[in-house]
Order: sequence, then structure tokens, then C-alpha cells
Amino acid sequence: EVQLVESGGGLVQAGGSLRLSCAASGFTFDDYAISWFRQAPGKAREALSSITTSDGSTYYADSVKGRFTISSDNAKNTVYLQMNNLKPEDTAVYYCTSAADGGVTWGQGTQVTVSS
Repeated sequence: EVQLVESGGGLVQAGGSLRLSCAASGFTFDDYAISWFRQAPGKAREALSSITTSDGSTYYADSVKGRFTISSDNAKNTVYLQMNNLKPEDTAVYYCTSAADGGVTWGQGTQVTVSS
């Protein structure tokens, strides 16, 4: 069974940093890209970043480019999202997702709250 588990969210002041983790299991980690999305209250889910774990290629949305960095530790089957210079508008539930093994799997999400 494909599973994704996020962790690392919390409350941080504006300008601060957090590192989110997405631990993957149930599929061959190197075969699939993993993406981060977020959803703020009353807003649509927003794609933030993705990484192709086989070659490390990455994608960033304009809203986070230069502030967020995605990386993977293939030995630990884990993808990270380092978030720097956080802003109140970054407040949301953050999810990781993968299209592993023919389906689309989402984690349960982790709350990030940025106070001004």
C-alpha cells in the first residue's frame, strides 16, 4: 500500500523557517516524482514544488521560488521541503502527493501557521 506521511509543520513567526518531511512507503521511491501542495482556508489546493527522485530535477511555483527548496533522501525514502522567509500568506495545510503505482496518493497533511 502506497503511503505518504508528512511532518514538521508548526507555528512560526514571519521571516522564520520550517522544514517539512514526507516519508514514503509501499512503492519504489526512485520511480516516481513527489510533489508538495498546500491549501489555505477557503482557497483551492495550490501546487508548490515537485522533485523527480531518480535524477533530482525540481519544479517550483513562482509563489515560493527562491524561498522554498525541495530535496530528497533516497536512502530514507523521504522528501523534504525547506521553507525560509515564511510569510503569513504561507499559512495553510501542506500535503505531499505521488502518482505511484497507477494511483494518486495524498498524505494527511501538516499545518503550517505563520504569525505576523
